[in-house]
Amino acid sequence: MRQTHIFHINKSSDLRNQLLSKSKEVDYISILDSNTNITRFNLPTDYINYDLIAGVDALEVLEVSSDAFNQLKKFHQQHQDWLFGYLSYDLKNEVEKLTSTNHDGVQAASLSFFIPKYVLLLKGNVLEIHTNESKENCEQFLAELVISSEEVISSIPLQQRETKDEYLQKIAQIKRHIQRGDIYEMNYCQEFFAENIALNPEAVFYQLNNNATTPFASFLKLNHLYVMCASPERFIKKSGNKLISQPIKGTRKRGVNTNEDAALIKELITSEKDISENIMITDLVRNDLSVTAVKGSVKVVELCGIYTFEKVHQMITTITSEVNEKVHFNQILKSVFPMGSMTGAPKLKAMELIEVFESFKRGVFSGTIGYITPKGDFDFNVVIRTILYNAGTKYLSVGVGGAITIKSDAEEEYEECMVKVKPIFEVLNFQLDEK
Repeated sequence: MRQTHIFHINKSSDLRNQLLSKSKEVDYISILDSNTNITRFNLPTDYINYDLIAGVDALEVLEVSSDAFNQLKKFHQQHQDWLFGYLSYDLKNEVEKLTSTNHDGVQAASLSFFIPKYVLLLKGNVLEIHTNESKENCEQFLAELVISSEEVISSIPLQQRETKDEYLQKIAQIKRHIQRGDIYEMNYCQEFFAENIALNPEAVFYQLNNNATTPFASFLKLNHLYVMCASPERFIKKSGNKLISQPIKGTRKRGVNTNEDAALIKELITSEKDISENIMITDLVRNDLSVTAVKGSVKVVELCGIYTFEKVHQMITTITSEVNEKVHFNQILKSVFPMGSMTGAPKLKAMELIEVFESFKRGVFSGTIGYITPKGDFDFNVVIRTILYNAGTKYLSVGVGGAITIKSDAEEEYEECMVKVKPIFEVLNFQLDEK
């Protein structure tokens, strides 16, 4: 049984950087950072739980690529403890009769979670540590945390798995499927990658997080796999019998000044294309939540709200529902997975076409990272604006995409991808040559 030890720390912003340094000493660590100390923008309802949540070092590990949802349920029932980790996008193959045969550079398991030795919950300057260790051991653990000196990141020579022309041609083909009525909307992604790359993941995440400053940022190290994520989007959160999902559809870059920002926000808030994208996904999420919801409890709290982050403006909708206490968290996750914002509508046909048109296996990208509590509550993000790195094979992957509808302009969709991926390119000192 874990004990809870309370500590007061002087500078909360240092803890993330200390934990990044600690990751070099352990094989398993998860750092979930809300960036509340530097985020200075308004946020949607219930966006923030803690300033930072972390799981450090592994007592037990679950890593599976088949029967993953059932294995997760059994693992949690057996241990009744905190779990930190991810569910990959390709768990779609367990939810539906689908396959994934595209190029898999990262080679990650379908699902991986670990039970941490230390669970850290930070709010303001108050730090809770949940552990089987004594308070004295926790004091020693905190005393040994240090901040590494900032390192310069060398330029990473990324390659495109498909050219811009190929991307534009595929948009035209996807729109033909929409015209035929096969789908209404499809999330289409492309991959930038690098091979034989020696990377310092901790330094990369430090700079990415400072550059993007998002409320669902995460650094995940699971043995040889690293995930450096600057996500602005929540997938789904469970607190007691309440669920909340907050899909994002609609993106604009930040302006160079207040007037340009205001013009870009106005453009987004009046965009028929972005509004239609958002509403389609809202309907899909409402439908997904209704599978486990108490009758009449699915509600759209806010539709198409506009929110500003460090690098982008986003259109975010908040949907809630209530579930019966007897519904297991595993059933909830399976009923909503994968998230509609990364698939399209109808979901099954969109996922089938994603496999046809995309040229890489998404894996952890467009999956979800988060935690599950001993009581079965959870909070998970959407893995976007993310760098994946396999330290064993030295393969690096960056996926980026957007929702394609009948109103989509191929050039504008490509430009939106570049807006989304720009903070990552900046961190990796990469400049795309589209000639």
